[in-house]
Formats: sequence, structure tokens, C-alpha cells
Amino acid sequence: MGAVTVITSGKGGVGKSTISAGLGCALACRGKRVLLIDGDAGLRSLDSLLNIDQQVVFDISDIVSGNCEPIRAIYSCENPVGLPNLFVLPAPARERDVLHPKVMKRLVEILAPYYDHVLIDCPAGVGRGFASAVAAAQRALVVTTPNPVCIRDSDKVRQLLNQMGMPIQRLVINRFHKDTFYKLNQYEDLDTIIDATGIRLIAVVPEDTALMGDIPEAVMRVMNNSVQRFFAPKNSPGALALHRLASRLEGENVPLVNFEKL
Repeated sequence: MGAVTVITSGKGGVGKSTISAGLGCALACRGKRVLLIDGDAGLRSLDSLLNIDQQVVFDISDIVSGNCEPIRAIYSCENPVGLPNLFVLPAPARERDVLHPKVMKRLVEILAPYYDHVLIDCPAGVGRGFASAVAAAQRALVVTTPNPVCIRDSDKVRQLLNQMGMPIQRLVINRFHKDTFYKLNQYEDLDTIIDATGIRLIAVVPEDTALMGDIPEAVMRVMNNSVQRFFAPKNSPGALALHRLASRLEGENVPLVNFEKL
């Protein structure tokens, strides 16, 4: 059975969908079979980020309502981005069609054996969509930016995850820029952020305009022999960080980058 990871946060706009899409691409580049589930009913974005939005006819709600077989609502990213082992299950077009947590959990249990990794892109906030996305997961990546409001909300998410019995939680600090961090933040260093959230750090993803454009292209441009390097100016620093995160989720011992270089 594939590992099921939910990518979540307390506040919207921290880059959960970008991390989800980029991490999915990075794992697929490693030869892993990956299913990306968009949990953001009404505001889905993974299909657009991965350039399959024109293909989408069915979504996750069509599966549970019996409108189609699961295979018809799961879309391959082979043609648009050249990753035949990366697949997307879109969220419902209507917010009211968010899946009940028990239904989501059962559906993921059925699908997970066919993949090495299942990544669930959680909606912002801690409402019904959050409960649905988290219910099916074995571990959580909590995404924050180095912003006091986002960091405070990450601590609240940690408490909720604890209440829901989530055994493994890891922190991803996204959109990090050292100059901005020291000028505008009340935090002395990354350790202060880790302490404030109470979550163990797994990755720091630097601010990178390449990830605001074509995410698959930015991730796939990183050659396999450069993934483990601490810094490669010719490649996207954000994509390199996502490759390192993928390696850690695969159980590899990859050291954190010296954030002074980000």
C-alpha cells in the first residue's frame, strides 16, 4: 500500500498546492507511481497547475456517487508534462460535494495499493475539507511561510492533528528568503519558527519564481546527479528543495541546506 501524505496548513496562500504538485513531480521523476488527490472542493487547482484542466470531465465526487469508475476520474500527466507515472484525481467543482471523512478514508484505502505515494492537497482552513483530507492520511506535511500569522496558524493545525491522532507531522517552510526574513520578521532564526509551531522541520523551500510558472518543467529540469547538491545556480532552487524533500519522504538521509545559501 502506498504512503498517504496530506499537505496542509492553517492559512491559505502559503503554497500548499504548489508544494503538492512539485513534490508529486519530484517523486514521479524518481520512478515512483504517484496519485495527487485535490481535496479543495470548489477551488481545485492541481489540474490547472499540471496542465490537465482541459481533460477533466469527472472528479472524485463522481466516483463516490457512482457516476463513473475510479479510472475515469483519474488523469495521467503523461501527455501534458511527460510524467506517465503521475496521476491527478480532481476535487469536486462544488464545495458542497466535499467527501465525508469516512468516505474519503475508504476511497483512499481502495486506491492506495496501486501507487507508491498518495498526496492529498488539503484546502485552507480547518473546516469540512480539512477533516476529509486528513482522515485518509498516515502523515502530514504542514506548510507555512516565515510569517507570524502563518506560523501561529500552523501551531493550531498541529494541535488539531494531534487531536485527530495524526502520528507523523513534519514542517515545510515555504517561500523563504533570508534577507526578507531578517528584515521583516520577529524570529531570530529557523529554530525559533520550529519552536513556535512545535513541528519537526523536514524542508525549507526558497522563494523561487520558477515555481510560479511551469512547475513540472522546473522540477524536471533538475538532473538526477544534481539533486543532492546543496545549491545549483543553473537550476531552480525551489525545485531542488522539492527533490530533497522527496528523497526524505523516501527514507533517505538528506541534510538540510544551510539556509544562508537560499
